[in-house]
Amino acid sequence: MKTPPYLTKGSRIAIVSPAGYINHDFVFSTETYLKSIGYEVEIFPHCLGRYNQMASTDEERLADMQAALDNPNISAILCSRGGYGVNHIVDKIDLANFKKHPKWILGFSDITNLHILANKHKIKSLHCQMAKAIHNNAESDCISNIFKVLQGEKVEYSAEPSPLNRKGIATGEIVGGNLSIIYSLQGTDFAIDCKDKILFIEDLNEYLYHIDRMMVNLKMSGKLAELRGLVVGTFSDMLDNASPFGKTAYEIVKAYTEEYSYPVGFGFPIGHTDNNQPIVEGGKYKLEITDATCSLKML
Repeated sequence: MKTPPYLTKGSRIAIVSPAGYINHDFVFSTETYLKSIGYEVEIFPHCLGRYNQMASTDEERLADMQAALDNPNISAILCSRGGYGVNHIVDKIDLANFKKHPKWILGFSDITNLHILANKHKIKSLHCQMAKAIHNNAESDCISNIFKVLQGEKVEYSAEPSPLNRKGIATGEIVGGNLSIIYSLQGTDFAIDCKDKILFIEDLNEYLYHIDRMMVNLKMSGKLAELRGLVVGTFSDMLDNASPFGKTAYEIVKAYTEEYSYPVGFGFPIGHTDNNQPIVEGGKYKLEITDATCSLKML
């Protein structure tokens, strides 16, 4: 995997909106914060636009994303938010210049599309908080850790031991993100590569039977059997029908990984949560699950 150059004071960060439209205050607040910690900032032309629920048209969002990827003076691309819409443009992105001059792609949720794209071309990216979180709490640990990682520091996370965990130790590259996005790319040229990887998953506001459907797909497609380990982040605001599904999201995940021997850790601070810690997609990690510990460490 190729690591984009780490950031230094004065590095230029682009802010783009390849998915949903964003509250302007969140972007301007983020710009102010990034400048205050020593970075230059460029807000791209259509970042603050709106076209129905997306931030401007597909063509305009693609143009901004392409320009940011192609610009050799940009060190990192901060996606302002997730939402929906990256799947409209991901197959039209030209990575020729990006592969020559890689830079960090930052974001999560719908931005999982871009992380998987970068990973398939052997370039690391950063699954992390975006503009709203920076606006709401720029001094939080998960925000400061973004810039530690971008400057080359190694960080480690832990979760409370869960009775659902499966003990073990795994090392390897980590990939993943939003489970719904991973599922939506199955059967396409952009399907996630899980072979010999540690996979991490999270999701928000999905019906429990949808989570079950997604896990069935990962199992039937052989993705779950290929793993070295599984990190389960937050599954926030799950929904159920009048006739209950009968399992929590975590219980569903556990059921479909029961037959494998690799370690599985639940409850990591990754996902739609205030404490969404950054994960280097394509980076090497050590996952260690014991009776007393549940840790994920950058190597």
